[in-house]
Amino acid sequence: MYDALIIGGGAAGMSCALVLGSAKPKPFAEHKRIGIIMHQKTSHLQNALFNNVLGLSPGTLGSDILEQGKIQLKNLYPHVDHIDKEKVQSILKSSEGFTITTNKHSYLSKTVIIAVGYTNLLTIKGLEQYVEPHPRAPKEKERIWLKNEDHVVDNGLYVAGTLAGWTSQFAIASGSGSQVATDVLTLWNKGKPTKVHDKISLV
Repeated sequence: MYDALIIGGGAAGMSCALVLGSAKPKPFAEHKRIGIIMHQKTSHLQNALFNNVLGLSPGTLGSDILEQGKIQLKNLYPHVDHIDKEKVQSILKSSEGFTITTNKHSYLSKTVIIAVGYTNLLTIKGLEQYVEPHPRAPKEKERIWLKNEDHVVDNGLYVAGTLAGWTSQFAIASGSGSQVATDVLTLWNKGKPTKVHDKISLV
C-alpha cells in the first residue's frame, strides 16, 4: 500500500515526487511510502527546447530534463519507488483508497496524483466522469482536463500540470506538481500548512 502514488514522469509528476521525497526527514513523512509510475513517452518535454525558463540555461532540451530528473530523484530520494515501463490502464476507488492497474501489475494507494498530458488520447478507465474540455486550450486542439478544485478531483485523487487545467508552460506544470505535493504533505501533517525548503547553513 502506497501513501502516495504519482502517475506520470514529466514536469509535474517529477516535481511532485521531488517535493514529497524531500520531506522524509520530517516526522509526519518518515514512514510514508511514495511511488511514481515513470511513464514519459507522451510527455511534451520529449521535443521541448527552453530559452525562457528561470534557472535553466538557454538551449536546454526537455528530453535532457526527463533523463536528468530521473537521476536527481533516484540519487537524492532513493526511498521513492520508481516504476518504469508500465502504462496505467485503470484507477478504481475502493474502501482503502485506490487500485491502480497497469499493463503489468496492480498497486494500492491511499492517494493518487495524476500528472500525465492533456491530450484527448487519455484512456485510463475510472477517470471518464471527470474529463471535460480544457479551459485554457484552443477548442480545435481538443485538449482535456480533469475537473478539479485546487487540484483535488475527488477525495484522495489529485491532478497536476496541464491536465489540471493549467497552461502548457514548463514552469507552470512544475509548480502545479510542487503545489500538489505540499498539499499532500499538509494532510500528512494533520492539516498544518507545510512546505520543504533546503537552506544554506550560516554556522
